[in-house]
Amino acid sequence: MSYSVTEPSRRQKWFAGVLVVLYALITILPLVWIIATSFKTPSDAIAYPPKTFFTPTVEGYVNVFTTRTRLTEEQLQAVGEPQTWYDRLVRKDGLVISGPSRFAERFTNSVIIGFGSTILCIVLGTAAAYAFSRFKVPLKDDLMFFILSTRMMPPIAVAIPIFLMFRSLGLSDTHAGMILLYTAVNLSLSVWLLKGFIDEIPIEYEEAALIDGYTRFQAFYKVVLPQAATGIASTAIFCLIFAWNEYAFAVLLTSGNAQTAPPFIPTIIGVSGQDWPAVAAGATLFLVPVMVFTILLRKHLLRGITFGAVRK
Repeated sequence: MSYSVTEPSRRQKWFAGVLVVLYALITILPLVWIIATSFKTPSDAIAYPPKTFFTPTVEGYVNVFTTRTRLTEEQLQAVGEPQTWYDRLVRKDGLVISGPSRFAERFTNSVIIGFGSTILCIVLGTAAAYAFSRFKVPLKDDLMFFILSTRMMPPIAVAIPIFLMFRSLGLSDTHAGMILLYTAVNLSLSVWLLKGFIDEIPIEYEEAALIDGYTRFQAFYKVVLPQAATGIASTAIFCLIFAWNEYAFAVLLTSGNAQTAPPFIPTIIGVSGQDWPAVAAGATLFLVPVMVFTILLRKHLLRGITFGAVRK
């Protein structure tokens, strides 16, 4: 029995294209609004009705990296003339920069914890996925289900036990503790995704390498890993996104040394209340590393998502 594939009509293609464009516009609108807000003044950010056209300023980005103090006219005269462009920017509102904020430190914590847990997830997940894919593991299906079941509970369900355990072990508010926690949370996703990719790699490649004198580790390193590169890249992106955006555990388990950017950004307060342009600027800067990482691996991501979709 033969089947014929009907080519979509021109109207169907046009309709599908319109739906994709509308979906893209709806999805990207909040991102565009956040970026636009980061270039507004505090008064423009809370204006009603919202201002679509405004004079852009980098005041929000200056505020997110600095702390400011309001002075009287006499105190401003005693301080002297502003020396830099950002001093002049805040001086027009009767403020002076009193020091740096904690944003850079929190952003660095996010980079260390996010990428650290992602690397650990990929290393452990690849080894576990390879073992489940290639070896006869007792109770394999039960173990795979148990690994997956760790993702079924909401974080708040295990928040109190983890908090007590971290406090007893001295891991509260530490980089190592957060890396281990995010690795434990994301490892199930890593194992399941990578096992699917490794299952699609023909085992005959490894058998041929073993016949040629390769050890099992050499066959894994030189044959399997290059073939699974697309899957590893895709898994790394998903693990990084989950660790990068995590909020609940970061609020509960960190407060100073290891606090990441997500719980810090909403607490940015100006001299007269919530500084929405600074919050938007922090959120915009927070998007950059994941966006760059995804763009750099976009080819692997597209190939990884469709890996195994077409079989001979």
